[in-house]
Amino acid sequence: MSGAETKTEVFTVTDVGEPVAEKDTRTNRKRSIFERYVQPCLAELFGTGLFVFVGCASVVGNTGTAGIIQPALAHGLALGVMIQIFGQISGGHFNPAVSLCAYLCGGMELLLLGPYVVAQMLGGMVGAGLSMGVFPLNVSDASLGGAFDVTNKDLAAATLAEVIMTAFLTMVVCMAAINGQTRSQLAPLCIGLTVTANIFAGGPVSGACMNPARAFGPAVVNNHWDHHWVYWVGPVCGALCTTSLIRLLFGDHKTRVVFK
Repeated sequence: MSGAETKTEVFTVTDVGEPVAEKDTRTNRKRSIFERYVQPCLAELFGTGLFVFVGCASVVGNTGTAGIIQPALAHGLALGVMIQIFGQISGGHFNPAVSLCAYLCGGMELLLLGPYVVAQMLGGMVGAGLSMGVFPLNVSDASLGGAFDVTNKDLAAATLAEVIMTAFLTMVVCMAAINGQTRSQLAPLCIGLTVTANIFAGGPVSGACMNPARAFGPAVVNNHWDHHWVYWVGPVCGALCTTSLIRLLFGDHKTRVVFK
């Protein structure tokens, strides 16, 4: 039997089925759906879980003389790292307020907004649960498991602080990672430093949450809901303030709705 005849008689399972081009198209379509919709949500869940774990653990384990320094550095560093490794997959939001602002500023599609928020909420609960599992129960309970509370009971000041700090955070996110005119490769570092600076500035007032998922996770795990609405109203209003400024003043030609 000649070599040419041998080649014509050797078949594989894939050779007998549908045409190669059609199979490649179907495979590419499945890969596209996974990478466009499923993988980003998984990245948001996993990244939010790790961020909330580090955040809660830094509060629960802060029993020394570090004061606000430990939570500020832990939150900022963890967020910067998560954005660096997951940013190309999901945008690295890990925060419903950031996702809302990103959508309103044209940085993501509406179809992903709801799944992102759900993934972030679940990630927050997972992270808070992991933190509770690491520390002894009495140590975790002493600090509410990293949950937020308005310690001075001045709800107006706490809400205003959350609005301002979240506006600062979302402005940095949108200008450094979304807006074409000002986009920077240093976005993860800038965003992490912004979180750290905000915690230094507003920690004594409201705890400097800026992230409903960060508040929701430990609230569920520790059943602590005192003034929980502050950590939704403040960040959402801050995100809306940023959206208005970018859409009207600071956005690039594609983003602005006026003076095009």
